[in-house]
Amino acid sequence: MILDGKALAAIEREKIREETQKLGIQPGLAVVLVGDDSASQSYVNSKEKACLELGFLSRVMRLPASTPEAELLQIVMDLNSDKSINGILVQLPLPGHIDENLIIDAIDPDKDVDCFHPFNFGRLFIGSQIIEPCTPKGIMRILDHYMIEIKGKNAVVIGRSNIVGKPAAMLLMQRHATVTIAHSRTVDLPEVCRRADILVAAVGKPLMVKGDWVKEGAVVIDVGTNRVPDSTRPKGYRMVGDVDFAEVEPKVSAISPVPGGIGPMTIAMLMSNTLALAKYAHGIID
Repeated sequence: MILDGKALAAIEREKIREETQKLGIQPGLAVVLVGDDSASQSYVNSKEKACLELGFLSRVMRLPASTPEAELLQIVMDLNSDKSINGILVQLPLPGHIDENLIIDAIDPDKDVDCFHPFNFGRLFIGSQIIEPCTPKGIMRILDHYMIEIKGKNAVVIGRSNIVGKPAAMLLMQRHATVTIAHSRTVDLPEVCRRADILVAAVGKPLMVKGDWVKEGAVVIDVGTNRVPDSTRPKGYRMVGDVDFAEVEPKVSAISPVPGGIGPMTIAMLMSNTLALAKYAHGIID
């Protein structure tokens, strides 16, 4: 079974659009991009397009890589006090002269649409979150949509980042999976992965997970988005995941492709989080 994130994201966006119209509010999302990283620019363009399609207020601020840290901090403070903005996203990575933690900490937790602020991250770890980080939330939504059992399953998450690995592990644990977080220093990583009923690859190494890393019938979620050279493509590269799809797909019961898997779900969940924060700001409780 191919876990079609692109098709599910379209369904999710339509639900968000209908609920937004029904509520009669306009969620506002501000995205700040510092520098000219091509991958970041592509992500920001996708977010801007999604906002416009759903009728959200979209504010994209594109700043030069030389932007001083103090200037970026002031921009964040201004957005914190802007009542038309419900979600603030500072696109990572930032240039080396800017302290990412300082910027994340400056975002109002009630507008932290990525759920990166330490306050919101802490709430996630104790299970009292208002929203979840976008990519892990997309992982859970795709598992639920395809009715994949989580309770009691052995889940292995490769990757321990604050953006995907750790929060994905927490969300799986909240749903009663037995979770192992693996990483580059895990002893005999392939053997650890072979124990997984649900394997989440979020390590950023192209085609790392091979066919002999997974057991028969496992569910594989590939979060990787890696560019590898390909002279046959117009842009000179192609997108691949952390999983060697050709080797792994014949062995598993379900797998998410790259592209078209978790990537589109991440954008859809960003829109979902923006709506949730707008409802919270308006005192609308589900």
